[in-house]
Amino acid sequence: MDTNEMLLEFDSRSENESFARAVVASFVAQLDPTLEEISDIKTAVSEAVTNAIIHGYEELKGKVIVVCRIFEHEVYVEVHDQGKGIKDIKQAMEPLFTTKPEEERSGMGFSFMEAFMDDLEVESEEGKGTVVKMKKKIH
Repeated sequence: MDTNEMLLEFDSRSENESFARAVVASFVAQLDPTLEEISDIKTAVSEAVTNAIIHGYEELKGKVIVVCRIFEHEVYVEVHDQGKGIKDIKQAMEPLFTTKPEEERSGMGFSFMEAFMDDLEVESEEGKGTVVKMKKKIH
């Protein structure tokens, strides 16, 4: 099987999070994943997109880009924003760390992404944005 890829771009509005999750799930369906695998991917995408909207752009509006690639039985998902970036990635990835405790954020977004996907990588530059890269093998 050769690579199949899709690109999705949408406004950084919280109501678009479920849209992104559904699109990625529909794209991945061609691999015939289990319900658990599709649920894991949807949760990870949801967390990454929510982080881009809530933390990357805060009150500003921008674009969130989701790239999804399938190669053989692996799914690669990237979520890009051009928001404010992450000052300290290591700290941001610690369980329960949040920059918005007043909004009752759990600080578990990256922990969920790590738990539900096989691989997680975060690249960020202050003032330029963040890219969250995730991978999951479909069995």
